[in-house]
Amino acid sequence: MLETRLQKRLRARGMKSFKDYCEYVFSPHGMENEVVYMIDVVTTNKTDFFREPEHFRFMAERVLPELIRENRQLSVWSAGCSTGEEPYTLAMVLSEFLERENRGGLDFVIHGTDISTRVLETARQGIYDEERVSTVPLELKRKYLLRSKDKTKRLIRIAPELRAKMIFSRLNLMDSDFRFQTRMHVIFCRNVIIYFDRETQENLVTKMYRNLAVNGYLFMGHSETLHGMDVPLVQVAPTVYKKSI
Repeated sequence: MLETRLQKRLRARGMKSFKDYCEYVFSPHGMENEVVYMIDVVTTNKTDFFREPEHFRFMAERVLPELIRENRQLSVWSAGCSTGEEPYTLAMVLSEFLERENRGGLDFVIHGTDISTRVLETARQGIYDEERVSTVPLELKRKYLLRSKDKTKRLIRIAPELRAKMIFSRLNLMDSDFRFQTRMHVIFCRNVIIYFDRETQENLVTKMYRNLAVNGYLFMGHSETLHGMDVPLVQVAPTVYKKSI
């Protein structure tokens, strides 16, 4: 399967062997001009709306009531956001919470990052097959999802008021260092570090810590753990951590 995917890039570059292609990709010119396209064709991007729903319940019931006491605008980061299901889920949760609490003076922005430019384009458009949104609760479907005017297409689009809350950008978590202009109150980095060795995992979590505001929360995937890492985060729930210093 991997060879089949890479054949597209060999043809695009006019190369006949994988050896030639690999040498090119890791050359200075290839690292600048080709590696992004290679990543797009080889990465698998599996995600769903409201995946691991207990995280979103914890966020609405525990995290948000605490954060809004001290902040007028919340900054949230979905790291490895893929095609956008996670950040749009976060937007629904935040919108519902602020409406329920009658906190009209508060606002939020969600940063969605991924290494793949292809999935980011899908996320920006916010258009999905109807089957992709089957996990969205019915009342939220009615409120935040728009059906295609073309009845022959089973497509929906995320409502513009949610899309307006998004900032999607390409980011390689392996870059030596990266800093957002503002620190994040909530970071979702779920099912990302599982693919790396332990040393790399700790380096990535340290970067998350540096971009997290004091009293901010980091959500990890349920198969991931920070146990044994030298990072000053306190576990407050299964795979949920808080920065207290």
